[in-house]
Amino acid sequence: MSTVFKPVGWKVQGLVDSVESGVVQLPDLQRPFVWPKSKIRDLLDSMYRGYPVGELMFWNVAQEESSRTISGATGRVGAHQIIDGQQRLTSLYAVFKGAAVRDADYNSKTMSIGFNPVTEKFEVTNTALEKSADWISNVSEFFENPFKIRRSFKKRYEEARGELTEEIEELIEERLGRLDGLRNYEFTVVEIQPDADKKVVADIFVRINSEGVSLKASDFILTWLSVFWPAGRERLESFARDSRLTPQRASEIAGRTVSWTPINNYLAVDAGQLVRVLVAVGQNRAKLGDAYNALQAKDRSTGFVVPERQETELAKLQAALPVVLKDLHWTEFIRCLAVAGFKSRKMVTSDMNILSSYALWILGRTRFAVDVTTLRNLMARWLFMSQLSGRYTGSAETQLQKDLDRLTAIEGSDSTSFVSTLEAVISAELSDDFWTLRMPDSLVTSSSALSPAYQTYLAALNILDADMFMLRNKVQQWMDPALPATKGTEGHHLNPRKYLENVVGVKDLKKINQVANFAPTDWSTNILISDREPAEYWPALVAERGFSGDSLRQQMFWHALPEDWETMGYDEFVQERRILMAQVTRAGYERLKSGQSVAYPAIQVIAQPAAHVDSDVADLVEAGILSPGDFLSPADDSIRMRAEVTEDGVVVVDGHEFATLDAAAHHAGADNVPGAEFWQVENNEGEPVAIQGLMDRVSQ
Repeated sequence: MSTVFKPVGWKVQGLVDSVESGVVQLPDLQRPFVWPKSKIRDLLDSMYRGYPVGELMFWNVAQEESSRTISGATGRVGAHQIIDGQQRLTSLYAVFKGAAVRDADYNSKTMSIGFNPVTEKFEVTNTALEKSADWISNVSEFFENPFKIRRSFKKRYEEARGELTEEIEELIEERLGRLDGLRNYEFTVVEIQPDADKKVVADIFVRINSEGVSLKASDFILTWLSVFWPAGRERLESFARDSRLTPQRASEIAGRTVSWTPINNYLAVDAGQLVRVLVAVGQNRAKLGDAYNALQAKDRSTGFVVPERQETELAKLQAALPVVLKDLHWTEFIRCLAVAGFKSRKMVTSDMNILSSYALWILGRTRFAVDVTTLRNLMARWLFMSQLSGRYTGSAETQLQKDLDRLTAIEGSDSTSFVSTLEAVISAELSDDFWTLRMPDSLVTSSSALSPAYQTYLAALNILDADMFMLRNKVQQWMDPALPATKGTEGHHLNPRKYLENVVGVKDLKKINQVANFAPTDWSTNILISDREPAEYWPALVAERGFSGDSLRQQMFWHALPEDWETMGYDEFVQERRILMAQVTRAGYERLKSGQSVAYPAIQVIAQPAAHVDSDVADLVEAGILSPGDFLSPADDSIRMRAEVTEDGVVVVDGHEFATLDAAAHHAGADNVPGAEFWQVENNEGEPVAIQGLMDRVSQ
C-alpha cells in the first residue's frame, strides 16, 4: 500500500516567506480562528527553549479556487494547502512579518509580543511593558530589523540602568542572538501527496481535528464542502463575512463596488449557521449529524462510499445554495422580524429561532409559492410565537425536523396548505392557557435581556405603537438601533430599589429586579421618581406630565399597571402585572395577526454589524477592570455556570478558553447579549457587579 504522506523539514523563515508569497495557502478547511495572544506567547517561548511545538500538515496540491492566502498575496497559485496547523502558522506569520491578520469576526488585528533578554521571558505586550527599558515591546520589529532594535534596546537599557557591564552586554547579545535564531527553528511538516483522494484528505482533517477539540457537526459539513465543493464553501464564507459589513465597507475590502450585503439589525451569521439553513432547505434535514452522514454516503453493510448517493446529496445542496443566499429572500425575511416588532438583536433571544424560521420562509416562498405579503405576516407571527414559546430552545434540531416533516407531508405544492399547517401550529401554541398561565409564569425572572417573554412584550409594544412610560415618545424610537444611544434609555424600576430595601424590607436583588418591576422610560423620569414610593411619585408624575382620561388609561394598559397599583404590596403588584403584561402581548399579537402592525415602517439597517464588538479579556485585565483569579457568573441567576479569569488573559468556562467575553457568553447560550452585559464579577464586598458598568465607569 503506497503512503499518502511524507515528513519534510521546514524552517520558520521558509514557512513565513512562503505564506507571504502565496506558495503556502490556507484552504477553507478550518473554522476561522486566531489564537489568543497568550498562546502565541507560549508558542514563541517553547520554540526559544527548543521544545517541540507540534507538526504541521500540508496537502501538496494547487487548488486556486478553494484557497485564500493568509497574507492576502495574489497572483500565485499555492503549491501547498494547509490541512493542520492554521493557528500556529498564522501566528508565526503575524509575528515574524509584523502583519495584521483577520480574526473570526473579520476584524484586522496585530499580535504584539514582548521579550525580556535578561529574564528570557516572553509576554503579551501591554502599556507597562511598552514603557519598560527591560523589554523589547514588539518582537515583530526585532525580526524586521534585528540590528536597529538591538542597538535601541541597549541604549534604552543603559539610560535606565546605567552603563552596561561586559557580562550583561554579552548576556544580552547571546539571548538576542537566540531570539533571532528562531527563524531557523525547524518544523516537521507532514505533506500529503498530490495524488491523495479527496475523500482521504477530508477524512484526515476530520480525524486530526476531532482529537482534543469539540467540533460541531457544521464543521464536518464545511470540511466536506471544502474538499468536494470549494466554491460553495467560499460562497457561504463570503455571505457570513458580508453580514458584518456595510456595502461601503465591503466595497473598500473588495476593491470594487458592492451594492448589497446581508448586514442587518439581528444576526451576523457564521458559515456554520448558514449550513443549518442549507441542509434544511436542500436535504430536508434539521439534525446536522444526519446531514453529514448523508453526505458521506457510506453503505451501512459494506462501509464503502456509494458515489451515486454522494453525488445526489451534493446536488441537493448545490441547488439549495443560491436560494438560501439570494439577497431578495434574505431581505424579505429580515423584514418579518421588523413586522413582528423586534428592533434589534438584543430583542431576539435565540439565533436558532431566526435560522429555523428563515428555512421555513424559503420553503414557503419557493416550494409552495406563497404570496410575499401573506408569507411576511405569517412568518412574523411564527417568529413572535417561536420566541414566546421557546420553540427552538433546548432540542432545537428535533423541533425543526418535526416542522420540516409537517411540510413534507403536504401533498403537492399547495400554498394554502403551507399556510394552514403553520397557522395550526401557532394556534395550538398560543392557546388561551398559554396567555393566562404559561406566559405570566415565564415572566418570573430578573433577567430582562435574556427573557424571551419580556422581550416579546416589548415587541408587542412596538406593534401597538405604544408610548414610553409616562412619556409621549414612542417605544419604537427608544429601541431604534439606528439612533445613537443616550444616557438612561433603559427600563427603570417602578418600585425603586432603595424604597424596597429600606421601607419594604426586600433585600434580594433578584426579587427587586423582577422584569415585572421595570418599564421603558427615560433618565429624566427616573430622576423624578428617585427613591420615592409609588404612592408618592405616581400622582405627582401624572399631574406633571398631564395624563388623564383616555391618555392615562392608555398608559396604564400599555405598561400593564393594575388599578391602584401604587398602593399594592410588592408581591401582589408583580404578580398582577405579569398577568397584564401577557394580556398586552396578546393584544400585540392580535394586531399583528390582523395585518396592522405599525412596527414595520420603521425598519432601517444600522451602519454597524449586528455582532457585538467585545474587548479582549486581556485588554480588560490591563485596564484594571478584571484581574487574574476573578470569578465571573451570569447576570441571569437561572444559568448555573462559573468562569475564571486566568493569568494568560483569557476566561475559562467548562475547561474551554475564550479570549473575549462575547465568546464565553455565546458558549453559555447567550446569543443576543454582549458578553460584558451577560457576565458579572464579584467586587471586594462579594457582591456581583456588571462588567459593562465597570467598563462605562473607566471610559467616562
